Amino acid sequence: MKEARLGGGDTRSVSQFARVPKSTFRAHIVDGLRQAILRGDMEPGSPLIEANLASQFGVSRGPLREAMRQLIDEGLLVTVPYTGTHVVDLSVEDVREIYSIRVNLEIFAFEQIWPRRDAQFRDGLVRRHEALTQCIDAQDDAASISAELELHGFVYEAAGHRILLKTWESIRGRLQLYWAAHHRAHGIRGPRRDGHDDYVRTALGDNFEDLRQEITGHMARGGSQTEAFLASRVQEPIAPPSLPSAANDAGTTAAAASRARELSKSVE
Repeated sequence: MKEARLGGGDTRSVSQFARVPKSTFRAHIVDGLRQAILRGDMEPGSPLIEANLASQFGVSRGPLREAMRQLIDEGLLVTVPYTGTHVVDLSVEDVREIYSIRVNLEIFAFEQIWPRRDAQFRDGLVRRHEALTQCIDAQDDAASISAELELHGFVYEAAGHRILLKTWESIRGRLQLYWAAHHRAHGIRGPRRDGHDDYVRTALGDNFEDLRQEITGHMARGGSQTEAFLASRVQEPIAPPSLPSAANDAGTTAAAASRARELSKSVE
């Protein structure tokens, strides 16, 4: 371990970034920064100082900026006017907004694919579920988080809806950051082994209302746990989760679906 100035005048103990061949600068910088963020070496809200990072990676600022732009697209970094680029901060309000919209996005995604589910869809979803289970059994927290995102992302990829997929990709990185921080704080080694059994079962079943209720409950549990963690982290009181219930979800889902259909028509 080596002390390095990652930003804002704070000196933290982080792993020294390895120098890499020029042909793979961007990929290695992206991977190095992503891992440092998810490990907690670069804390939420901390600024990135280009000169320091370029020196640590042994590169010019060009490939560093390209890597930073990719992580901005992934939702792990954010650029604020007049203040520079920072690791995305963690807030209870952000979690509430992301988890509430996730319910509607995922149900809408299944609405798009529901009549077109075939053997290929089934096999793809089952394979991703098996990959998640293997990561959990291996007690690989980072791989489990990635595999869980891959599982939930499958329906967005299969739906064939460009705006929907882009919206999922825009929140995926932030979810990864929340889960990593939550697991790190509580010593959790990934999600529960059976935590997605009902999700996969209803996704491959014949009753869409069962799936709707499973998604709503699944997201509510995840959102509540993440909110509780963030509230304890900043020592602020927490109000009951403002997530949609199974009873009122149908109305909000219909509205979200209508908006998404209008958006998709505008780009066709």
